[in-house]
Amino acid sequence: MPTLFLIRHGENDYLKQGRLPGHTPGIHLNKRGCEQAALLAESLKSLPICAIYSSPLERAVETAEPLAKALSLPIQLKPGLKDTDVGDWEGVLLKKLRKQPEWKQVQEHPSMVTFPGGESFLELQARLFKTIDGICAAHKPKDLLAVVFHSDPIKLVLAHYIGLPLDNIQQLGISAGSVTVLMVDKSGGFLAGMNLKPPFVMGK
Repeated sequence: MPTLFLIRHGENDYLKQGRLPGHTPGIHLNKRGCEQAALLAESLKSLPICAIYSSPLERAVETAEPLAKALSLPIQLKPGLKDTDVGDWEGVLLKKLRKQPEWKQVQEHPSMVTFPGGESFLELQARLFKTIDGICAAHKPKDLLAVVFHSDPIKLVLAHYIGLPLDNIQQLGISAGSVTVLMVDKSGGFLAGMNLKPPFVMGK
């Protein structure tokens, strides 16, 4: 099955302010985020990537656009790649959420968490796996694919394919504008690179 370049979207003001974005519409890349998207495109354009998939949220699409332009490929939007539905916590400052007892459970036992008015981590992981598995099934084993989405979703995809317990995902670091390389086959996945930050040279 294919090699996936799992790309976290670039910086935006919600991220810079320390707010939990969830599915909030209208969150756009800031200046630094646009620079990160351009660097990603420059670093990946030499690879024979044959398809680009993205969460439909603006911050992900805007990150995918420079790479799509560089490779002359369309961006295929997948609702299943959306960020976590955090329900009532959407837009709330992290410094406020950290004072709530539920936040400790999010960090230490996410498998037991359902966001108030939102989805659980288990539901999120299930929809992500269904989406990623469908993407992989549509391609040949040697295909290289770019998938642009969000931090916790990337962690959950990695956890599923490399056999990491869900409760350990917060030990992973996925920075804005980074690339994580996951090779997927029928037996699971191989983590070939994690949290790579451009500029870097690949495929040489």
